Amino acid sequence: MAPTVSTVSPSQGPTSGGNTVTITGVGLTGATAVRFGTTPAASYTVNSSTQITAVAPARSAGSAPVTVVSPTGTSNPVAYTFIAAVLPSVTAVSPSGGPTSGGTTAALAGTGLTGATAVTFDGTPALSFTVNSATLITAVTPAGKAGAAVVAVTTPGGQSAASPSAYFFYAAPPRLHSATATAGPTAGGFTVTLTGSNLLNASAVLFGPDTAAYTVVSDTQINVTVPAGTGTAPITVITPGGTSNPLPFAYLPAPALTALVPAGGPTSSGTVITLTGTALATTTAVRFAMSAVPFTVVSDTQITATAPSGPAGPVSVTVTTQGGTSTGLAYTRVTEPAV
Repeated sequence: MAPTVSTVSPSQGPTSGGNTVTITGVGLTGATAVRFGTTPAASYTVNSSTQITAVAPARSAGSAPVTVVSPTGTSNPVAYTFIAAVLPSVTAVSPSGGPTSGGTTAALAGTGLTGATAVTFDGTPALSFTVNSATLITAVTPAGKAGAAVVAVTTPGGQSAASPSAYFFYAAPPRLHSATATAGPTAGGFTVTLTGSNLLNASAVLFGPDTAAYTVVSDTQINVTVPAGTGTAPITVITPGGTSNPLPFAYLPAPALTALVPAGGPTSSGTVITLTGTALATTTAVRFAMSAVPFTVVSDTQITATAPSGPAGPVSVTVTTQGGTSTGLAYTRVTEPAV
């Protein structure tokens, strides 16, 4: 009895041939030939009485029924279609960049992507990929070195060619080295300069979870306007290369003065005054009106300062810290009696 063929898998392949086709059926033992139309298979192996693996020959596009020949006769035909090879192309990569650590899911747009067997980034296989359609593949980038990596897709029709639109740009991770301020008032609004490396193309600067307005000056410098906030708020920068290491930053309450002891003195300089209040630990200046005077921070609630000379009458005393400037308390100078 002649052999019987039930399935041919895959049921199509390139006109260049060379792909392996699995033929299933019955009575396949002793096969003396496998034909694709009138063209013999490039080679074949009889695995069992129910299975043969054959290498498809080269043949012009179109349908070519597969048959198995044995001493008992020729099998029924099962359709196989030769398809003209289409060279794949990649016309866009989105996003076009990501960190050197890999893990970015990129959409590859193009043509002839059906049947893709490999996706590579500068020769390194993608961590995974999915053929969504003949015009779209989604792939997860492998780790790579900083710079441009050509994206290539391989199908039975061949490998896509490099083109300006078929690149993925690996970015080195950003790194922060220093900030010109590590603390400031809760109201924000002042400028801090960040220095580091790989800061170009920054997409966000964060103080804790809060975004800040910023200007990228260079690959090593960013100027940022501190947003309002409270508590601790580590500074980080986000770029295509990832998220930077954090730099410490703390929001400080504004200082408050509650008492001056003594609250007055002579018009001459030299009187030592004790200022009491709250949030005084980071004091940077004590002023009598516009005049800055020597001072000593005793604690977060106490400062000693030396009053300057000045005309008789009240003068406003203020304290400035990293949290801002306090409201003023009056210190009254009295003219010393003449002798």
